[in-house]
Amino acid sequence: MALFGRAKRPERRGSEFDFLIVGLGNPGTKYSRTRHNVGFEAIELLATRLNATLKAGRDRALFAEVNTTANAQTKHLLLAMPTTFMNESGNAVGPLARRYAISDPLKIIVVHDELDLEPGVVKIKSGGGLAGHNGLASITQHLKTQDFLRVRIGVGKPPSKEQGGDHVLSKIPARERELLDISVQVAADAVQLIVAEGLDAAMRNINAR
Repeated sequence: MALFGRAKRPERRGSEFDFLIVGLGNPGTKYSRTRHNVGFEAIELLATRLNATLKAGRDRALFAEVNTTANAQTKHLLLAMPTTFMNESGNAVGPLARRYAISDPLKIIVVHDELDLEPGVVKIKSGGGLAGHNGLASITQHLKTQDFLRVRIGVGKPPSKEQGGDHVLSKIPARERELLDISVQVAADAVQLIVAEGLDAAMRNINAR
């Protein structure tokens, strides 16, 4: 903490990463398998697919550096799950982006729950509004831009606006959970398509479903 001067910035690493891929959620078993944590689930699935282990780092996140091959090219990826609560996600994403010198928002993919999409629906979005999502708002505040990529996992709207918090943090009925399990797989597919084939091709594939 720097009370009498500027806070020290995280040092930058020399290696160039193609993408920083972040899943949003809340830490702790209390929030596991809730609607708000589907972003975490997608990152955990990607780590499994890529044979990576997420470990604690200095930037308030679990992360893994991964090399993968796409179209005969090696891609350098950084998978991350903030250990902050959802509303403070930017406190992890901002320092990670600076430490790894990822300044292009189109190299940052955020996987998150989306109230405006029904369960079972996954969409890719580039920039645009935040739809009241506090995790995205925190990231925008720290990156000074909202032009990063999003993979949106539909969780449906609550019966009323006042029930929004309970809706995303409560346990999920079995049938809806089945839909979300499929959506998490599709979200991981979406990330891998962006990495392998580019944003436009991935959007044509995923958003048409």
